[in-house]
Amino acid sequence: MQPVHRTSVRKFAETFVALVAMSASAVCAQTPILRYGQAHSATNSIFSLPIAVAEREGLFKREGLDFRVVIPTPGGSDKMIYALHDDLIDVTHVATPFLVRAALAGSDAVAIAAEFNNPIYSLVARPEIARFADLKGKLLGMADPGGSIAISMRRLLEKNGVSEKDVRLKMIEGTQARFQCLRRGECIAVPLGQPQDLVAQSEGFRVLGLSIDANPPYVYTVTAVRKSWAAANKDTVVRYVRGLAASFRFIRDPAKRSAVVQTIMETTGVTAAIAERTLALYLEPDRKVLPRQGEIEMSSFAQVITSMGEAGLIKAPLPAPDRFVDYQYLHAAGVASPSK
Repeated sequence: MQPVHRTSVRKFAETFVALVAMSASAVCAQTPILRYGQAHSATNSIFSLPIAVAEREGLFKREGLDFRVVIPTPGGSDKMIYALHDDLIDVTHVATPFLVRAALAGSDAVAIAAEFNNPIYSLVARPEIARFADLKGKLLGMADPGGSIAISMRRLLEKNGVSEKDVRLKMIEGTQARFQCLRRGECIAVPLGQPQDLVAQSEGFRVLGLSIDANPPYVYTVTAVRKSWAAANKDTVVRYVRGLAASFRFIRDPAKRSAVVQTIMETTGVTAAIAERTLALYLEPDRKVLPRQGEIEMSSFAQVITSMGEAGLIKAPLPAPDRFVDYQYLHAAGVASPSK
């Protein structure tokens, strides 16, 4: 048996390390990075649920994505399209009206998947407010006037005999910030999403009405991307859409209920009971708050445009919804359009 020289062992070791490094580099090169923009106001809110579930359950990783959530600036989703154009992010969460307004102003951003539909926003008031008429002359905390929340709340108020002229409005971005205004007594009423509206009820505040009582079905938030970037990175975009679709299937699976409840608790900081009530509100019965696989209902998208026209945010003739949607990535991910 020939003796093994130290030089040979060292060379073998060096070769082995080099091969491992090359292999790791090759794997990294095949794992595309995707920077997902999330509005500061959506952080730690129920509206981040599909993304939170996908991250927690490794659904984007399973698709071979190096998925990274980026919060480019403070504030709401009105700023997210700017972040796309500034190359701070690759895809983004955005409220549908802000996408429409940006596209009409010249952006090439389009929706590639729905994230939330038919949001249930509660108009929550201090205990002394017993009815809508009691709001007159009082200060209400409100979201951006050009967004879906404000549009739905205007409809709810008008349906119950209160116009914008009857109240004073203060723009406050984000459910949590509006909740704090209500708690401090500065705002007499505010729109709150889940789970904060359920927490507010447990603290003695009063729910006057729900957005779904006054609004037809519409697409609330979408994932948007610039057409030019998506065309150059189609495989990455399709991987993302497949992961998002898997997240919605996971959320809707009764066998995964406890895991989804745990994600809500971790994301929003609420109790298991409140997290359970939130899911029950959405799914029992199914109020179509959550897409089944990220599909975009074009009739519901058209309703957003109609609402913007009624609110004077865009002028007639109103554009067709397919101007703002690129369905090719959903199709490539195996998600059929709802009409098929």
